[in-house]
Amino acid sequence: MTEEIIIAGFGGQGVLSMGKILCYSGVMQGQEVNWMPSYGPKMRGGTANVTVILSDERISSPILNSFDTAILLNQQSLDKFEPAVKPGGTLLYDSNGISRHPERKDINIYRADGAGEAAKMETTKTFNMIMLGAYLKINPIVKLDNVTKGLKKSLPPRYYHLIPLNKKAIKRGLEIVKEIRKV
Repeated sequence: MTEEIIIAGFGGQGVLSMGKILCYSGVMQGQEVNWMPSYGPKMRGGTANVTVILSDERISSPILNSFDTAILLNQQSLDKFEPAVKPGGTLLYDSNGISRHPERKDINIYRADGAGEAAKMETTKTFNMIMLGAYLKINPIVKLDNVTKGLKKSLPPRYYHLIPLNKKAIKRGLEIVKEIRKV
């Protein structure tokens, strides 16, 4: 099993952190992982994306042109990466600020209103974990207890007090994801 994922959005949405936590979670399960971030010169507000590969076998190259899954958090990312999802693949997007919804008929499409849910939780910093939970509902590629371990590896100890809030956000993501189209 190999899963090739692109996570993309604005800088400050937790795109890179979500990818890192997913990779640490894979390591906890004994998987081979790759995390390759890319971001523009402006960290906050600029574009950011990360390629994540989780595999039971050795990973030959971190360079990808197409993806099994795209987790897209803004319109620019949707415009850029929707065409890069492999036929039969999965696209998960946040509907906040989206003016053109995904149009492809040959991929599975899911929506999670992560930004709205993060606002209801009164902390926008949980947005990425809500979207991670939504993804794990669609594709439980890593176990939730390994995600908690991944959070501990990814966060500095001074932020460990936020782990329960992040776990709550992941749980909320599991609950709110909606299937739009399944092929």
